[in-house]
Amino acid sequence: MVGSIEVANHRVHLNGAIQHQNGFEEKLDELRRLLGKADGDLLRIVGVGAGAWGSVFAALLQDSYGQFRDKVQIRIWRRPGRAVDRATAERLFEVINSREDVLRRLIRRCAYLKYVEARLGDRTLYADEILKDGFCLNMIDTPLCPLKVVTNLQEAVWDADIVVNGLPSTETQEVFVEISRYWKERITKPIIISLAKGIEAELDPVPRIITPTQMIIRASGVPIENILYLGGPNIASEIYDKEYANARICGAEKWRIPLAKFLRQPYFIVWDNSDLVTHEVMGGLKNVYAIGAGMIAALTNESATSKSVYFAHCTSEMIFITHLLTEEPEKLAGPLLADTYVTLLKGRNAWYGQMIAKGELSLDMGDSISGKGTIQGVSAVGAFYELLSQSSLSVLHPEDNKPVAPVELCPILKTLYKILITREQGVRAILQALRDENLNDPRDRIEIAQTHAFYRPSLLGQP
Repeated sequence: MVGSIEVANHRVHLNGAIQHQNGFEEKLDELRRLLGKADGDLLRIVGVGAGAWGSVFAALLQDSYGQFRDKVQIRIWRRPGRAVDRATAERLFEVINSREDVLRRLIRRCAYLKYVEARLGDRTLYADEILKDGFCLNMIDTPLCPLKVVTNLQEAVWDADIVVNGLPSTETQEVFVEISRYWKERITKPIIISLAKGIEAELDPVPRIITPTQMIIRASGVPIENILYLGGPNIASEIYDKEYANARICGAEKWRIPLAKFLRQPYFIVWDNSDLVTHEVMGGLKNVYAIGAGMIAALTNESATSKSVYFAHCTSEMIFITHLLTEEPEKLAGPLLADTYVTLLKGRNAWYGQMIAKGELSLDMGDSISGKGTIQGVSAVGAFYELLSQSSLSVLHPEDNKPVAPVELCPILKTLYKILITREQGVRAILQALRDENLNDPRDRIEIAQTHAFYRPSLLGQP
């Protein structure tokens, strides 16, 4: 397991809990039986995409199950050729030398010298190269265990039993179209667990949200009962440092219940739920408002009052939107608010909003930021705005008593769209949206949603 481990009398001491080593082996054997694995036939698990969460997820599995080499193979795929810049190489060197366990490990593997040379500018490191040593380019301050890295996508996935999607929503469709070509001759379908928190929009023939799991279904032909979503209110680096966390795996009962058990650890509790798509959409929705929260924090010098006012407005908009997306929105309130809260505290989307507001990042730099990865909230702003601006989804305006597109009742979403997508307004426009010159109580927006027939099942592709 991760961190400090003492082995005595075949017991592992972790986070104050005592576990028999064969506790993990029993869970592995149980999953192998469900997948029909014979003795000597490896259970093959591969992560696709090596961002922060994708890398941590693979590392958690490696730490827990990697010791059973005759039963399971755990690997991660990332594209080759991504160079590590000089500043990152210097920071990596500092991290290595501040951690005696990491330093010893690299010296023992004869890998330390290349970090010395990279710090001096005498050689270039590559993202896939450092990942093998346990360093994720998007999370260099948190060393992981060494990982088995594959840069050839076909080699990584062609015989995989479980594929973990760690790609951004903007890349999922393209990569899984390629993967599907390698699965044409397969007799059995793999299980796919998607970690992606992002959504895209489709307007024709009807406006609807496209989630990463739906992209995977379209691209790969894998049936929906084999596709699951895992998400929760957590930060990847803190999970690897064994901060207590929880997540929820959503999908068909056949696989979500055994996988929840397989993934569960003393400090990482995994629940299960049948509602796949709605939980997945909520994971994308909170990223939208996290960007605005970062902007508010920067523009008001971290004013607690301003941030709380923003929170009241943005949560009312999110609740309003959930009433459009699901018939029982109250079931999502807890998970959505928890995920929103952690993202506002330490997520990359809130960080991005801060950097944009401070002028330390430019919109022209795009939404893929060195050291952070893809800022998925940017594309989600565009997707939610496009969907909710469709006249076919009109709702009755409470004051004018006339039908309006739902986005007209979401001033923060409208403003973020004008700042980030069309760029017709500057970043300070978010303060005007916050101040709400129409004097609308955020509670009114929630009451409108609760007292009107707002549910639009077509938005999630349902009849």
